[in-house]
Amino acid sequence: MRATRHVIGVGLALGLAASPAMGGDLRDLYFSEALYRAFQGQYFDALQRLDTELVMYRGLDQPDLDTLHVHVNNAEFSVGDFELNYRMHHRAGRAIKAVLEGAVDESVRNEAAFRLARIHFQKTQLEDALHALARMHGTVPGEIRDDVEFLRANIYMATGRPGEAAKVLAPLRSDQSLTGFAAYNLGIALLQDGRREEAIEQLDKAGRLAAGDGAAFAIRDKANLVLGTLLFESGSFERARQSLDRVRLDGPFSNQALLRAGWAEASTKQYDRALVPWNILADREPTDMAVQEAILAVPHAYASLNVHGRAALSYGRALELFSNQITRVDASINSIQEGRFLKALIREETRQDKDWVIGLRSLPDAPETYYLMELMASHDFQTALQNYLDLEDLRSRLMTWRTSLDAFVDIIGLREQNYEPLLPQVDAEFRELDARMRLRLEQRKHLGSRLQAMLTAPRPDFLATAEERVAGERLALIEKQLGNSDSPESLALRQRVARLRGTLTWRLETEYHERLTAAHVHLTELNTHVEALTQQYEAFVRTRQAATHSYVGYDVQIGRLRERATGALQQVDILMARQGHMIETVAINQLEARRKRLVAQQTEARYGVADSYDRASRVQAAVEAR
Repeated sequence: MRATRHVIGVGLALGLAASPAMGGDLRDLYFSEALYRAFQGQYFDALQRLDTELVMYRGLDQPDLDTLHVHVNNAEFSVGDFELNYRMHHRAGRAIKAVLEGAVDESVRNEAAFRLARIHFQKTQLEDALHALARMHGTVPGEIRDDVEFLRANIYMATGRPGEAAKVLAPLRSDQSLTGFAAYNLGIALLQDGRREEAIEQLDKAGRLAAGDGAAFAIRDKANLVLGTLLFESGSFERARQSLDRVRLDGPFSNQALLRAGWAEASTKQYDRALVPWNILADREPTDMAVQEAILAVPHAYASLNVHGRAALSYGRALELFSNQITRVDASINSIQEGRFLKALIREETRQDKDWVIGLRSLPDAPETYYLMELMASHDFQTALQNYLDLEDLRSRLMTWRTSLDAFVDIIGLREQNYEPLLPQVDAEFRELDARMRLRLEQRKHLGSRLQAMLTAPRPDFLATAEERVAGERLALIEKQLGNSDSPESLALRQRVARLRGTLTWRLETEYHERLTAAHVHLTELNTHVEALTQQYEAFVRTRQAATHSYVGYDVQIGRLRERATGALQQVDILMARQGHMIETVAINQLEARRKRLVAQQTEARYGVADSYDRASRVQAAVEAR
């Protein structure tokens, strides 16, 4: 997307946070979530999500297999953009410098240089911004080429080099997305360069350009207002009127345009025509400075037309209005001193609306905001206010996190209550099973060693079956019972025992190899069961450890986190108090300045009432004298 455009002399910032140039093919879910948060204006949440994702990505052994790999450069850029939108300029600069100094493509490096230059420009580090642009070489991505030159021109204007800015801005008038802004800035550059006639011609062109959105209409209105002011100051009242007439009546510059249009007519003594824009303006929001000036200008015009009665009534109305406005200003100052101003600014309903500054006027219990629209719309005040709102948001998060720690303590306590009664019995049964398992594993190991030894030293008797072992033991018992007897019966039995033992030995010797092979097969099958048993054993150990770890050892960690949250909350409270005091001081100073102006206007209206009545009386006396 287009980068943020800073319009010199207008104070408008357009554009969105840069999004990755990847079409709609987003493969990483967490990166997508971060972008979604950013497009909702939730830059803190977007940073939190994307920072976590990048840290996990950098810790992978094979990051090229991760779904973030194809978006990693855009993710690095997005971190800088999110930090920039969250006004974390230092971190944003570091994030983009990391991409700029890394082994990346030329086009990627140039885009990083542009974004770094934009950060420096927004921080008014103009020389650093120019240095960053000077690092761009070779291929510049087409979608930012005009934005680079537009930024360069703005830097030239900010550094007092309007002539060079004009040279850069001239070709940009063909860019549809920059047409109105480039045309207006070119007019301002020419004016600052002392080329007044060329500036007037250029501003006239900028004031006639077609517009398709609110920002383009606003810049066109601004061009017409500036042009009308220039022509009015040079005495070209008719041309000034024509230019001012092109300003929309519902635009942000309409009040100033109506006021200037009236003075343009009044400068040619056409007070009746001046009354038309001034009467329109006088019926608008009375807290606006242009409206207040018009309220005084209307009776002045009537007096100039010798309609002194109408002038006296208008001055009377102005006197009443200024008295009411002074009372309102005093109420605003008192309200701010009581701390209501900051409470009104952090209202949730106002923060959900992009036009919340204007919406503050309609709040019934927020008189402190009546006279601060102009101040609150300024860039410096908005930055200070946004910092205060961010601190308030961070304070709310810290309080939530601290409460969450209490919830974790409760969860851990419930886990302990659940596991502690169960674990002793589980441990007792586990120890018994563990002993039996260790015995069986030792027996299996012994069998394996024996079979391995039998490969080189055959032992057929080791492979006898249970029946064969019983038979061998019975034969040995018979032999023992026969002893050394030489009786015929003993000799006959001894021969039979010898034949049976020979048969048994024959079977063991002839079947030895088959039995040894079968033993190895069974041992291999036993290995499978042992592995399954080992896995179950390890799974149980992990589960047992997880049960303990789910509630043991968290006290210190939670205590440290609670201390960090409490310390951060105290620091945020201190910063909020300082920032809030600064905002209140600036607001009160603004209101006091407006009060002085209102008092002066009230005095002028009071004098105007007396003068108008005096003139009307003299006219009436002259008529009666006839």
